[in-house]
Amino acid sequence: MPLPLPPPRRPLDGPDACGARAPDGRRRWYERELGWTTVAGPPVGLPTGTRFDVLELPAEAGIAVLRGLPLTSPVALQGETVRLLVAAGGAEELPGLLDWLEWGTLALDLRAVGSGGLIEAPTPPGTRTAQGAALWLRPPEPGREVEPTLPALGWPTVGRTATPGTRTGGPDLVRLVSAAATHCHRVRLRRARTQPLAFS
Repeated sequence: MPLPLPPPRRPLDGPDACGARAPDGRRRWYERELGWTTVAGPPVGLPTGTRFDVLELPAEAGIAVLRGLPLTSPVALQGETVRLLVAAGGAEELPGLLDWLEWGTLALDLRAVGSGGLIEAPTPPGTRTAQGAALWLRPPEPGREVEPTLPALGWPTVGRTATPGTRTGGPDLVRLVSAAATHCHRVRLRRARTQPLAFS
């Protein structure tokens, strides 16, 4: 009598039961295709502070920023939060920039994740995303260094002629933070107007 065949195994790079890429396949995509460091999950994590930092803001504000600025850097979405990748060290600059731009005294739904931080690795492009999982709105390109596309202090702003050897590709960090703070404030004001007044 022949031995029964074992059940088929799910390929490491194939979708799991939720339709998302298996964690090992997701890690391989980041490590092999992009050369990024990952942290084992679930969910698989991407450490911040080395290759990039992240600005997090409400999705409504983040989408408005994307419509208004010519960003070429990767952008992710998880639930109601947009994550904008910026140059490593950008998280440390956020409080000072907000003060310099005169936003420092206002409460904004804008935060930075920098050195020692971690974000959930968005599902690689071309795979189905489980509900609530992080996904790329603008994915990084395999085989292309991400650093030259990330907003940072001191980069030439769009519309200016870059000198040889300088990086271009998007707005500098000051313009990005200014736009993000403006849209975060507008979203907060709009939400405050729609909240019913509480009387004691």
